[in-house]
Amino acid sequence: MRASVIQIGNSKGIRIPKAILEECQIGEEVELKIDKGKIMIIPVKSKPRDGWEKRFKEMSSNNEDKLLVPDSLDLSGKDWEW
Repeated sequence: MRASVIQIGNSKGIRIPKAILEECQIGEEVELKIDKGKIMIIPVKSKPRDGWEKRFKEMSSNNEDKLLVPDSLDLSGKDWEW
């Protein structure tokens, strides 16, 4: 399939037909990679921190949000080097 390269502001782009977007499950975000002079368009399935807010709220409501490492530091200790 051929597609025209069109001007979009100071950049250029292509229109991807709806059928291709659906078949490749491309949503709102893609990752672009270049491999041996070819452009690869890879759908982004999820964002790295998706769902964190919900999980933190669940942990808090279950009293599971305890610190694993104390948040106070003794900077006068001999193990610290500045």
